[in-house]
Amino acid sequence: MDYNKSNCPFCFLDKKIKVIKYNDLAFVIYDIFPVSKGHCLVITKRHVSNFFDITNEEKLAILNLVDQMKNELHKKYNPDGFNLGVNINEAAGQTVPHVHFHLIPRYTGDMENPRGGVRHVIPDKGNY
Repeated sequence: MDYNKSNCPFCFLDKKIKVIKYNDLAFVIYDIFPVSKGHCLVITKRHVSNFFDITNEEKLAILNLVDQMKNELHKKYNPDGFNLGVNINEAAGQTVPHVHFHLIPRYTGDMENPRGGVRHVIPDKGNY
């Protein structure tokens, strides 16, 4: 689907999706297709598709919520680690063109060999 502000799922959240935390410039929801227990999205309130186009204030607002959610997820689920990622443009896997970060709790044993973490976004290229 070709999203724009008028049909962006982050600009017009389904009423069933609960906002967990927010500040003046960003908010947090749990991912509706989580890859692990506690996987959440930190999203800009302003509709902008490219991370490199957001303001420094928006970047700080996102990072502030990432820190808050990391603490909350640690208390709630006690993960052994985290991945933090943002997809920028379709070639990098971005499917909703609205800036959002994935905060993904990781658990020992959730995959056979997690070494390299986000380097594995391109299969067979992340090995050292």
